[in-house]
Amino acid sequence: MTNPPNPRRVEVRDDDQIVAAAEVATSGEAGGTARASLHAESGHVRPGKRTDLVDAVMDLPEVQASARLEAAVPIGDGESLERLRQRTEETATRPAGSTALVDAVIPAEDQPAEG
Repeated sequence: MTNPPNPRRVEVRDDDQIVAAAEVATSGEAGGTARASLHAESGHVRPGKRTDLVDAVMDLPEVQASARLEAAVPIGDGESLERLRQRTEETATRPAGSTALVDAVIPAEDQPAEG
């Protein structure tokens, strides 16, 4: 994807500091693919903040309107990877250097994924 029409940045804060963020892009068409790159700041990030980031990404209307998700997550970020598995279906994860690539189906809003 060279120029995604709807790029968006999602941030999670702890007090006044950004502790996790994601860049999200969708094709702009219902039933398309949403692409996200998630990362947390270096150092200690309070438990649950990475989960909050995944939830913020998955709850975006343009992500909910998409059929598939392609995400890049730091390979050691088990909290984000687990939450992505909970929020998606047919989830496949594969390593790519220091990143885990996630390919998944986004369930319909009224049919949440089993988790």
